[in-house]
Amino acid sequence: MIKVHDIAYVRFGAPDLDQMERFLTDFGLVVSQRDDDVLYARGTDPAPYLHVTERGDSGFRGIGFQAACAEDLEAAARLPGAGPVEKIDAPGGGRLVRFTDPDGFAVEVVHGREQLPALPVERAAPLNRGSDRPRLGSLQRVPGGPAQVKRLGHAVLRVSDFRQSEAWYKSRFGFLSSDEVYLGEKDNVITSFMRCDRGEAYTDHHTLLCVGIGEVGFDHAAFEVEDFDAVMAGHDYLAKQDYAHHAGIGRHVLGSQVFDYWRDPWGHVVEHFTDGDLLNARHTTELHDPGTALGTQWGSFG
Repeated sequence: MIKVHDIAYVRFGAPDLDQMERFLTDFGLVVSQRDDDVLYARGTDPAPYLHVTERGDSGFRGIGFQAACAEDLEAAARLPGAGPVEKIDAPGGGRLVRFTDPDGFAVEVVHGREQLPALPVERAAPLNRGSDRPRLGSLQRVPGGPAQVKRLGHAVLRVSDFRQSEAWYKSRFGFLSSDEVYLGEKDNVITSFMRCDRGEAYTDHHTLLCVGIGEVGFDHAAFEVEDFDAVMAGHDYLAKQDYAHHAGIGRHVLGSQVFDYWRDPWGHVVEHFTDGDLLNARHTTELHDPGTALGTQWGSFG
């Protein structure tokens, strides 16, 4: 087993790269490289790409995770079902090891991608709260336009057998369960909010979910933006472009993120989020009913 450091990217197919580029730009990503067959898009953080689109039939093509070090990548190649270490022919180069999970999803573990300079991030001025008023003598003017995506936070897959998928991902990549969700009887666990094991270092409440109900397939990918104002401004901008809204705006219970979900032109669901919980390896797993998992602290998930 290795312990992956983070999620790296999601990969899709689409028949029209021009249309996908327009959507991704309006969603807040930045094209880092494109040719006739593939489109790479990044956020403001230094990763060379977070979202890959290959020309072809529309659909989810796979997910990438970041190895913590070169030695872990070599170790990954010795795990059950692993392919050999390969060079990456993509922006930033690097190396990868390929896997196929129990439902046939392509999984790649990567390391050594050359990082790009971070891009400047527009941000709102400090908030004047009821008990704390730091913004004195200046006006709050939220930047308009797309919500700048910083990074990829997590992905959710619908699987045929949750416990099988959970064991597969945990035994290879070291994920920990932050929260589990049951359906009916408490021993019928259908999903787990799984985070990376980074020891004492804090990381996202969840990096991967495998949900064991519904048709097998891609559910959504979530991209972090700077703050609440970025979520709201991005929502307004996407609505004005007549894209299909999926759910939100609200604040989740599990993970606590402020969320807003949209669909790309082929129906893939992508999320803007901000203000999620951060946990380290000492956090204990809790068990919840579906109402808590799908519930909101405020707003709508419908």
